[in-house]
Amino acid sequence: MRCALSGLREPVLLDAAHIIEDKHEQLGQPVVQNGIPLAKTHHAAFDAHLIGIDADFRIHVSRRILEQKDGPTLEALKRLHSNRIHLPSRGKDRPDQDRLAMRFEQFKQRT
Repeated sequence: MRCALSGLREPVLLDAAHIIEDKHEQLGQPVVQNGIPLAKTHHAAFDAHLIGIDADFRIHVSRRILEQKDGPTLEALKRLHSNRIHLPSRGKDRPDQDRLAMRFEQFKQRT
C-alpha cells in the first residue's frame, strides 16, 4: 500500500482515509471503495477539505493552500495540484468514483 497522493510506502506514516464519513448511513461503510490510503499530513488536509479528489481521480489543492508560502511541506502539497492519484492495479480496490464526486462537491463548497 502507498499514499494515493505522494506514493509514500512507509506503513507507519499511512492512514486509511474515508471518502464519505462513517455517519453517512448508505455510503459511509468501512469498505475498500470508500477509502484512500493517505500519508498522515495528506489525510488531515483531505479531512479539512484543503485537498479534494474529483471523480476522474484528479487532485485539487484549495486556493487557501496555493496562496500560502510556508516551507517545504506546503510546497509539496501545492505540487500535487492537478496531478492524478496513484491507483491500485486491481479495479475492485480503486476508490468509488460516485463517492469521490460527492466528496468533491463538499470540497468545492468550502474552497
